[in-house]
Amino acid sequence: TMCQSEARRGPELRAAKWLHFPQLALRRRLGQLSCMSKPALKLRSWPLTVLYYLLPLGALRPLSRVGWRPVSRVALYKSVPTRLLSRAWGRLNQVELPHWLRRPVYSLYIWTFGVNMKEAAVEDLHHYRNLSEFFRRKLKPQARPVCGLHSVISPSDGKILNFGQVKNCEVEQVKGVTYSLESFLGPRTPSEDLPFPPATPHSSFRSQLVTREGNELYHCVIYLAPGDYHCFHSPTDWTVSHRRHFPGSLMSVNPGMARWIKELFCHNERVVLTGDWKHGFFSLTAVGATNVGSIRIYFDRDLHTNSPRYSKGSYNDFSFVTHANKEGIPMRKGEHLGEFNLGSTIVLIFEAPKDFNFRLQAGQKIRFGEALGSL
Repeated sequence: TMCQSEARRGPELRAAKWLHFPQLALRRRLGQLSCMSKPALKLRSWPLTVLYYLLPLGALRPLSRVGWRPVSRVALYKSVPTRLLSRAWGRLNQVELPHWLRRPVYSLYIWTFGVNMKEAAVEDLHHYRNLSEFFRRKLKPQARPVCGLHSVISPSDGKILNFGQVKNCEVEQVKGVTYSLESFLGPRTPSEDLPFPPATPHSSFRSQLVTREGNELYHCVIYLAPGDYHCFHSPTDWTVSHRRHFPGSLMSVNPGMARWIKELFCHNERVVLTGDWKHGFFSLTAVGATNVGSIRIYFDRDLHTNSPRYSKGSYNDFSFVTHANKEGIPMRKGEHLGEFNLGSTIVLIFEAPKDFNFRLQAGQKIRFGEALGSL
């Protein structure tokens, strides 16, 4: 009986012996890793993590026996140098293409992302010297009529990811996945130039933004795909008084990634423009993404995005309210405001009366100039 049990366990014992030396080696290697600094540890454990997700789990079971655990998929993605890749992509976009190569390159892009070149101000593909010029192409004057009947229009082409009232200081980036309003816009700064009412003790961040009694705070998230028109415009008549730039990560902001990573918009680089309109507080935020070489605001020449170095969680404030210009920057509905070098996301957060109604459905396609909502 003992001999039979040993015979049955023979293959397992042989496998254990076969794994004995690799396990010792792994223990020794993991011991070395544990003594490293965090950046070095991340770098050295990367190959094991990649293997963990590429190979069947059973093949790497010995790793778990010696105490190694894989980095999560989210952490693995966050460790990808997306800012470096985006800067490289931005420089590649500036390279002038030979005249004979322009049509095949742009035609491939048009076919891949479904670009409608009949709307472009210049349809001749040879006119665009590089990819950057092609991405930032202008439209024909009548291609996007601005709706005059509704108080808020779409600032860009794109897809509606989410919209509605802001509740409990949390905003939905997609259905069921939220981010903190204060983390997204940044903490309130005690400055007279900022369009915030005086703070009261124990008041919520949301209540600090609502300037008028009886009003509510609303939000709308618009995703710009790579094939969309890349410029964005003023969604209403308002005055921009302040800019806050968060130099963060540049992760993808497509809807699938937005469902996967909580507070994705708070991690990514973004430019927050705040001010006021006829109903109170109004803000437009341009969120950067992977391969977005830069975010440009036409009236802000001091803004430089996707810089090589930045401190995590830092931000830079700039006021447009000065002694020479006490009114800030007035913007008319539909006026050119800025551009991305590739698709990204626009987030509107604004104050309006309780009877404000969105005329949207989640997931619908929308074009610049079409109505978002009205009273």
